[in-house]
Amino acid sequence: MTIELRSDTFTKPTPAMLEAMFSAEVGDDVFEDDPTVIALEQKTAKMFGYEAGLFCTSGTMTNQIAINVHVKQGDEVICDALSHIYLYEGGGISANSMASVNLLQGNRGRLTASQIKEVIQPDNIHHPISALISLENTVNKGGGAYYQLTDIQEIKKLCLENNIPLHLDGARIFNALVETQESPLEYGKLFDSISVCLSKGLGTPIGSVLLGTKDFIKKARRVRKRLGGGWRQAGYLAAAGIYALDNNIERLKEDHTRARIIGETMAKLPAVEEILPVDTNIVIFRLNDKILSSDYVQQLNEKGIRAATFGKHLVRFVTHLDFTDEHLEAFQKRVL
Repeated sequence: MTIELRSDTFTKPTPAMLEAMFSAEVGDDVFEDDPTVIALEQKTAKMFGYEAGLFCTSGTMTNQIAINVHVKQGDEVICDALSHIYLYEGGGISANSMASVNLLQGNRGRLTASQIKEVIQPDNIHHPISALISLENTVNKGGGAYYQLTDIQEIKKLCLENNIPLHLDGARIFNALVETQESPLEYGKLFDSISVCLSKGLGTPIGSVLLGTKDFIKKARRVRKRLGGGWRQAGYLAAAGIYALDNNIERLKEDHTRARIIGETMAKLPAVEEILPVDTNIVIFRLNDKILSSDYVQQLNEKGIRAATFGKHLVRFVTHLDFTDEHLEAFQKRVL
């Protein structure tokens, strides 16, 4: 039995999700004529209290579209140095939007209003315009760390005072929400746009939804087309998203429980120097300086455990709906 812990993107659709996909009513989404895509977009928007949504292939696409709509050429995006939009989206901020990035060093990828206030550019022709603030929740590179709502509220207040829009990379937003027990509607009040990924912990094969006002999504739809993101009978995939939103949110707590057990297990090993706090479904641990993460991951691979390198001495595990108690028990036997 192979134990897949490289990412929560490796999940396969369940039989029930496949049945929903096979029975979906479809049309042509470029013509805005696919009823299942429309249903997914409306459903996700309603959950977060937005006017509209746009179904796209990936979180990278929804993030990059949002950035492109919010900023102009030569503007600046303020985000944490660990942000996915900066590290893992192919240089899209510069390539797609011709914008620069102002990187901050937050707490495991989480920023504060006071940090952001210090770097908002003055109205001076020597500086780019601070045109967008982007947060990530949960923070992938920060080991699944999540924001407290009060901290985001303070950042939103700062944004309003400076007339700067606020975007959320919510790739794992539901992992945060099941921990804090906050409502998605609270987030809709705070962000001008949100990217919601369906293909990670929620278990769909593909897709993310970008949320915003009707006017924002109208502009976003044009950008999506320009990027080659217009698709046709996408309702088969949208049906998986609807199923996931109806059935796979609350069970994320199970992933978190198993991740914490993995963290406790790894802490017993002499090769492991440090375990980052396990807040959700991501476990990041630091090896001692004598062991390279690439070598250690190869050793795990030989034991049938798939992991990802996350730095010279850092390794990442991510739990998901295909990682069961049976897998967890086998994992413990193999590593101990």
